[in-house]
Amino acid sequence: MAGKARTIDEYLAGLSDDKRAALQKLRKTIRSAAPGAVECISYRLPAFRLDGRMLVAFGATAHHCAFYPMSASTVKAHKDELKGYDTSPGTIRFPTDRPLPATLVRKLVKARIAENAG
Repeated sequence: MAGKARTIDEYLAGLSDDKRAALQKLRKTIRSAAPGAVECISYRLPAFRLDGRMLVAFGATAHHCAFYPMSASTVKAHKDELKGYDTSPGTIRFPTDRPLPATLVRKLVKARIAENAG
């Protein structure tokens, strides 16, 4: 069950094929944008920590997948690029058949790295 997962692999194993595929792609993109980040589970969600600070997280619900930049200012700063996605402060929701573009994910992760460093 995804809610009891101790690792990202365990979390992903509990998902449907379409959600697992979408989130594996997201995970790979986050890793490439933040190679020094450490994977963890935080608040029952797959997450990445960098220099001891939470960076980003992701997950799946019954109806969508989500990317959590964990920053309302990061989401707000990229609102034009996020048009067409359901957003709220710190959360970007997307359907599995329309995942976030890798270039946008990399940009959001880099923005979070800069925000955490600042």
